[in-house]
Amino acid sequence: MTKVVGVRFRNAGKIYYFDPAKLEIEAGNHVIVETARGVEMGTVILPPREVNDDSVIQPLKSVIRVATEADEKTALKNREKEKEAYKICLEKIAKHKLDMKLVQAEYTFDNNKLLFYFTADGRIDFRELVKDLAAVFRTRIELRQIGVRDETKILGGVGICGRALCCHSYLSEFVPVSIKMAKEQNLSLNPTKISGVCGRLMCCLKNEQETYEYLNSRLPGVGDTVTTPDGLKAEVQSVSVLRQMVKVVVEMDDEKEAREYKVDELKFRPRRRKENVKLSKEEMRELAALEDHGGQSKIDEGK
Repeated sequence: MTKVVGVRFRNAGKIYYFDPAKLEIEAGNHVIVETARGVEMGTVILPPREVNDDSVIQPLKSVIRVATEADEKTALKNREKEKEAYKICLEKIAKHKLDMKLVQAEYTFDNNKLLFYFTADGRIDFRELVKDLAAVFRTRIELRQIGVRDETKILGGVGICGRALCCHSYLSEFVPVSIKMAKEQNLSLNPTKISGVCGRLMCCLKNEQETYEYLNSRLPGVGDTVTTPDGLKAEVQSVSVLRQMVKVVVEMDDEKEAREYKVDELKFRPRRRKENVKLSKEEMRELAALEDHGGQSKIDEGK
């Protein structure tokens, strides 16, 4: 077992393990640690605890110290310097006429590196831009191209649900999301209905996916033949996934009658419900562009 402390460097960012050494550290404390990018200040999310050796990447770096009042002032000063750096970088981008959108400027705690995050449609030759920025700030400059999901995670916003975006408030890592999830949950395949602020499929489609898969597996498909509690053969007209109710059409004396039953009252062979959704080529292209398989966020790399 290895004793570790969990530290996060940005809101809803990934949690990294460090050796607490002999320091008295509590959740919520700001600490100074050394990362692959340099010396950084982070927030303790997980207080000291023991974890399996397999869960830790060795060698484990130690926490340098619990942040002092001077460290807090340095961090605030860095935030102010980042605002100025952002403005200067915007001017340099306009000067070089580069087709890129600047998202954020970020100083490491020790000011040894200045990172600029940007989005662009393709590859950008920013060598001259880096030279100009290095001449102005006289420190190591790194320009990092990120995706639209990373951009939204940094900037934040409000989703169609009226709440703060999941990726900005609590989602530490992006999850794979696909059109299949929207179909499984019987959602409209209109891109404007199932895409988030970033223009990709909403991350929250993943939240209820397992529940819908289980509930759908207990239901018959539309058009299937089932046996009612009365022993009558009936054709499934529609199903209610969440209520677990099935509406069927029963033929009695040459007349058709619609009835609704709980799924447990019917007899049929359970199988995965199949969605037959016919889309135009244009719709297929539009929906394919929304799919994002997630993965490690680039803004958390290098810690």
